[in-house]
Amino acid sequence: QVQLVESGGGLVQAGGSLSLSCAASGITFTINLMGWYRQAPGKERELVATVSSGGSTNYGDSVKGRFTISRDNAKNTVYLQMGSLMPEDTAVYYCYVYTYRSPFVSWGQGTQVTVSS
Repeated sequence: QVQLVESGGGLVQAGGSLSLSCAASGITFTINLMGWYRQAPGKERELVATVSSGGSTNYGDSVKGRFTISRDNAKNTVYLQMGSLMPEDTAVYYCYVYTYRSPFVSWGQGTQVTVSS
């Protein structure tokens, strides 16, 4: 019964920045991996970024150098700082959690990010 609650989505102009947060609850053991995926209309869901419990990060090629992921293990919260936003970044952004114990994979409900040109 893991619950992931995202916040921070919205509308921003191209070149601007936006920050997302995702707070996990209903979990009493280590969250091994937290991150973000995104899905634009008519397209496949793709990796944005992940960060492990030890702080190792992984970024999708399209966001490297522009987005920064971080986490607060004490709060079970993951953050995504998005900069130099482009219209191509417009998508629903989903919080992602992976654990070595059941349920293994959990998803948030998604938050809309729209970048205007």
